[in-house]
Amino acid sequence: MLESLVTSKTRVKLLLKFFLNQDTQAYLRELAEEFGESTNAVRVELNRLTEAGFLTVRDDGRTKLYQANPSHPLFPELHSLVKKYLGIDQLIDRVLSRLGSVKLAFITGDYASGKDSGIIDLTIVGKIDRNYLNELIEKTERMIHRKIRVLVLNEEEFERLKHQFSKKSLIIWGDAPTAPDDGVSQNGVQKAKATAEQ
Repeated sequence: MLESLVTSKTRVKLLLKFFLNQDTQAYLRELAEEFGESTNAVRVELNRLTEAGFLTVRDDGRTKLYQANPSHPLFPELHSLVKKYLGIDQLIDRVLSRLGSVKLAFITGDYASGKDSGIIDLTIVGKIDRNYLNELIEKTERMIHRKIRVLVLNEEEFERLKHQFSKKSLIIWGDAPTAPDDGVSQNGVQKAKATAEQ
């Protein structure tokens, strides 16, 4: 879908990187290494996205640090488009909204960092019927052409283990923990709720 709209593969990778999780920040060299491309090719696309106002850039010592610009008028649409491309919207609609007692769900690993690796790491907190969950996951995997690796925790287990989750976590369902050092990013809560209510 994105490739047919955006002909530059590098630009598609940058959109995925920055617009799935607005908290993602990255340097030019880091991006070039992750994408397996020259710094020149990545720099050209970063400059285009920055000049258009889609990305912000700030000096961090001798290097520049890039991040999505959530105040850009098209940010919500790009965020939604990226979620659809990756199948996150289907994960919300076809799995989380049907389980009934999900308190919190978040993505960790590559996808929380905006990297389309083919395996979505999903953590669900709540009382879940595992057989029904497996059935929903299997159907959704076929639809989005990605594997979904699921960790299910009850609320007590999550409270005990939450400090072990990476700061790069993307909440797609429920409310974020209130303590700022809990490790789970607040990003995405309102958007996920809005998606669930539609």
